[in-house]
Amino acid sequence: MPAHSAKDICLLHFARFLRHSTYALLAPSLFAALACVPAEAQMAQPQELNFLAVAQPAASALPDAPSAVLQPLLAEAPSSSSSLDFEADPQQPAPGSPQDRKPPCNGCDVDQNGNPIPLERQQPKRILGFMPNFRTVSAGAVVHPPGWKYNFQVATHQAFDWSSFLFLGLTSLSAEGLNEHPVLGKGVHGFYSYTWRGFLDKTDGTYWQAFLLPSLLHEDTRYYPMGHGHPVALRALYVISRQGVARTYGGHQTPNLAGLGGKVMTQVISRQYYPTGATSFGVLAEKFGYSAMRDVIFTSIREFYPDIAAHYIQKHRDKQAQSKAAKDVRDLTRAASKQSESPETEKPAPPKN
Repeated sequence: MPAHSAKDICLLHFARFLRHSTYALLAPSLFAALACVPAEAQMAQPQELNFLAVAQPAASALPDAPSAVLQPLLAEAPSSSSSLDFEADPQQPAPGSPQDRKPPCNGCDVDQNGNPIPLERQQPKRILGFMPNFRTVSAGAVVHPPGWKYNFQVATHQAFDWSSFLFLGLTSLSAEGLNEHPVLGKGVHGFYSYTWRGFLDKTDGTYWQAFLLPSLLHEDTRYYPMGHGHPVALRALYVISRQGVARTYGGHQTPNLAGLGGKVMTQVISRQYYPTGATSFGVLAEKFGYSAMRDVIFTSIREFYPDIAAHYIQKHRDKQAQSKAAKDVRDLTRAASKQSESPETEKPAPPKN
């Protein structure tokens, strides 16, 4: 049997210990610490070591490389999935990469970096849970590119949404009560006359302003709010100006020909189904003015609603946090009082010999 050096014997027993030890996950690092030598020394040594070779002079400051007898033992060491790995896993996404980024909140808009839009800039799909808000984008959010198909989907969604019929009933009821068009009559018959004509006005105007003309003229008639951080007066003027200013598909400002032209086309077509007494130029101009004023009112709500909602949501969250903190204090006080009131447990007497 060949004679091994004391170092080889120690390393042999150490490798066997690592093979059966629960600390096998430290084997690569410890073995590397024992086996590391400068590159010059490793290049100068032969690839296979002979155990009968004469040891290096004691004056050498560098240790010998580990004996080759340890290679089979270390190769047989179990490799657990929990072992220490010093190399990056190729399947593990790098920190900060798009794969490593956590998904944003469910349903909320995100910016160009994939971060959720702040609460005071988020535009809900429905304001107060019922008012449709499908044609408004959150300030700073990445939006869907407009086009024929997308514009048609948005216009159809808005025209036939359940909330649209709710507003239609309210406006028809008020028009019948105010007797805006006496020729249409009063009572149930008058309400019916206002309702179906109002439905045609609303649906016709929606498709003209949100689908047909924007797709032909390449205008983006969605509302892009100025958002939180600007003076209120400036935001109010911005809301009014959107009646005459829109965006192109490229993001540049352009006259709102689709919006204004859609309102005009709606009034022109309405002459085909309104009686003669309700189709004069003065009546149509009045309806056009009401339509523009209604858009300004609803656009103002879309502009300032996120600020109001964020204020009350944050206030509600702060109140919940204070209630939770007060509850935790009460629980701790109650636990401390119970502990102070409970009698001390008596220590058992030592057994007698």
